[in-house]
Amino acid sequence: MQMRGPSADALAALRERLDAALTEVGTRKAAEVGDDLFSLAVLVRSTPSLRRVLTDVSVDGSAKSSLLSEIFTGKVDELSLDLAADAVSRRWTATRDLADTVEHLSEVAVVRSSGDNVSRVVDELFTVLRAVEGDVDLRAALSDPARSTDDKAGLVDGLLGSKALAATVTLVKQSLAGGYRSVTVALQEYQKVAAAIRNESVARVRVARELIDADRTRLEAALSRQYGRNVHLNVVVEPGLLGGMRVEIGDDVIDGTVDARLDEARRKLVG
Repeated sequence: MQMRGPSADALAALRERLDAALTEVGTRKAAEVGDDLFSLAVLVRSTPSLRRVLTDVSVDGSAKSSLLSEIFTGKVDELSLDLAADAVSRRWTATRDLADTVEHLSEVAVVRSSGDNVSRVVDELFTVLRAVEGDVDLRAALSDPARSTDDKAGLVDGLLGSKALAATVTLVKQSLAGGYRSVTVALQEYQKVAAAIRNESVARVRVARELIDADRTRLEAALSRQYGRNVHLNVVVEPGLLGGMRVEIGDDVIDGTVDARLDEARRKLVG
């Protein structure tokens, strides 16, 4: 996530504290911290009066931490409260940065709760993302403001059931009520968070037919060399493509499809 000024410094410090703390606890505790921090982020975002106090630079940081402790002691895990109290004691460039950062910390904790299955979380999130992108009715149901969050969460349970990791299910449910502008944007960001924990980037690769293992391995190696870190491939098969592939990684697009080459040829002829 992108922050600037004091918010960037606060995010870096809080992320360092969270990472250090999670190395000392088990996956169950990480999951609990993730749930707590997400609930706190939602509360701060949805309660203007509380948000104003907690981000007011004229209020002493220790006073804001004490207020948070009075409200939440005994209601959330001690580690969650400690991290939240630290967060509100810091300076923020924009008032929304506090809730956004706490929500980001919750995402990290939930992903870390999957233990050695982070790569599977990335793949499962992509599978859900593709399902939402490809099903107009599902996408409308998950974004319908007339439906309660609990109702939408029930749809997620019906969609995933026991087929996905608990961390994946939690993140998909968080996408329904978090600070992102849509479920699909949230799922894309969660993938990036999970991949970053493994020091990876995520590339979406569009091809006309499924890649064989050897081609997939060569592409992963080539992109990893180019970007200086491991790259996790999300392969999308689009039979409508004439051939070649289109790779999207971050803001970069490498379009090697036959369609793209034909368009380029047409432009040169017209020019």
